[in-house]
Parts: sequence; structure tokens; C-alpha cells
Amino acid sequence: MNTKLTFTEKKDTRSGFGAGLLEAAQKNDNVVGLCADLTGSLKMGDFKNAFPERFFQVGIAEANMMGLAAGMTVGGKIPFTGTFANFSTGRVYDQIRQSIAYSGKNVKICASHAGLTLGEDGATHQILEDIGMMKMLPHMSVIVPCDYNQTKLATMAIADHEGPVYLRFGRPKWPIFTDPNAEFVIGKADKLIEGADVTIIATGHMVWKAVEAEAILAEKGISAEVINMHTIKPLDAQAIIDSVKKTGCVVTAEEHQYNGGLGESVSRVLAQNVPSPQEFVAVNDSFGESGTPDQLLDKYGLSAESIVDAAQKAIQRKS
Repeated sequence: MNTKLTFTEKKDTRSGFGAGLLEAAQKNDNVVGLCADLTGSLKMGDFKNAFPERFFQVGIAEANMMGLAAGMTVGGKIPFTGTFANFSTGRVYDQIRQSIAYSGKNVKICASHAGLTLGEDGATHQILEDIGMMKMLPHMSVIVPCDYNQTKLATMAIADHEGPVYLRFGRPKWPIFTDPNAEFVIGKADKLIEGADVTIIATGHMVWKAVEAEAILAEKGISAEVINMHTIKPLDAQAIIDSVKKTGCVVTAEEHQYNGGLGESVSRVLAQNVPSPQEFVAVNDSFGESGTPDQLLDKYGLSAESIVDAAQKAIQRKS
């Protein structure tokens, strides 16, 4: 934990995926990569160059890619599929449900350009429903790392995990603030900042926004606990319970719809264990639009200031 988290560099989380995939492949000959005509965007080029016989360019045929990946697991391979988050889920949900989740196949569905921070490509590509879609599938793990370092570590960790995984990451350059040598444990949340007045649970790019919000709240005399919930499923319920028992209220922050995301998963834990005031920082039942990542986060209520406002509301509700 560190109450003064800072960063010296920004780098896109998709590059963390590319670096992690290469290292995972160097350690395990069964790791293979499949891409739907987006090798550069998914940063799979280094893997392709190092292991050309283990790289499969399937073209713009995402459903076929999922079927191929499922089949490869029968022979002991560990396939990593790569395309945009919208095409990794919405376009191929039937294939994922039937051929991967229902069948319990060891496929790693790696999804870049998720959320509003895809930016200028606009609403048709900014999927904001994918966490809900994937977490509802039996046997599917859902992981949303927060920066380059953690995305690299998560990519390597899922290669060793038996079972289907949805790994969600993004396009923009983002602050790097986690330890590159930290252990990544699937299903184990990271408490980044200790606090006493309010719990902020964030995932993905919103973790850094939560760190920024904590600094603003500290200036106001409010002590916020910040938790990086990088694994949405399996969810670290104990981390939520322990923190909210101490602070008495919680804010969840995610680059996703209110419906079906991290916030709803946290609500279930609270309802069953420690009913407490909760405020949601997420997209309010809306599609996105074209714009820069920061413009869109501000417009759709996903800024550090939005988290600060939500924290103050949650604190008022508990008193």
C-alpha cells in the first residue's frame, strides 16, 4: 500500500498484453496466438515474429477464431485470441457460450480497445456491456487490469490458469503506477491506499482515476481507501467486506455500464454480508460517442471529480 502513488511514464495496457503474451510463450510451448486482422492494434507482432509457427491470422472472422481456439485446446494448446473488445464479445457471444464456456475450454479471450477510452472510433466500437456479458457465463473468469505492468502480469498469469478467461484492456496511453514485479493473483484484490471514511473500489483505467480522487478527498480531510479490483470474477468478496466494515460506505468506479458491471457485483456482496450505502461511477445506460479519452470520461461522469462527488454522497448517506 502507498498513500502517495505516482507515475513517471504512460503506456497503453494493450502493450502490456503484447509483452506478457511473448513472455508466456517463451515459458510454455503450448501457448498459441490467434488474431482477427488486428495484429498491430493488439500488439501481437513480437509474438508473431518470435513464434511464427504458433501464430494464426484468421482474418476478419471472429466467430471462426473462437471455434478454432476451442478446438486447439483439445490438443493441449493454450490459445490466446486477440481482437477489439466489441468483436471479442458482442460479435461472437454464441460461439463463446457454446464452444468455450459450456464446454469448459481453456481459451484466453483477450480484448483490447474496451470502454469509452477507445476514443475517436466512436460508439459502435466502445463496448460498455462486455463485463456483464462475460461474468454471467458459467466457468468464465473476468479480469480487468489497471496499467501496463499489471496487464503484462495478468497475461502471464492466465496462461497458467486452467479454464476460460476474459481479459479486458485498452487503447490509450495510461499512467503506470503498479509494481512490475508484483505477484498477480487471480481473484485477489489489491489494496492500494488505506483509508477510514469511504471505500473506493475501481477496475481497469478507473483505478488511476480513483487514486487521483483519493488525493482530492485527502485535501478535504476525507480518508479514502482505494482497492484495485482487477478480477471481477471470481470476485474478492472478503476484501470488500473487510474494507466496508471499516469505512461504512463504498463507491465503485468502472468504464462500463451501471448495469451488469463491477458495481452490481459489489452490491450483491454488500446485500448478503454488510448492507451499506453505495454510489456508482459508471456509464448511465448510454452508448458513447467520438472524442478523446479524457473528454469522454468527463462527459459521461467517469472523472476523478465524479468519484469525489460520489464519495461525499456515500459518506452523507451513512451518517
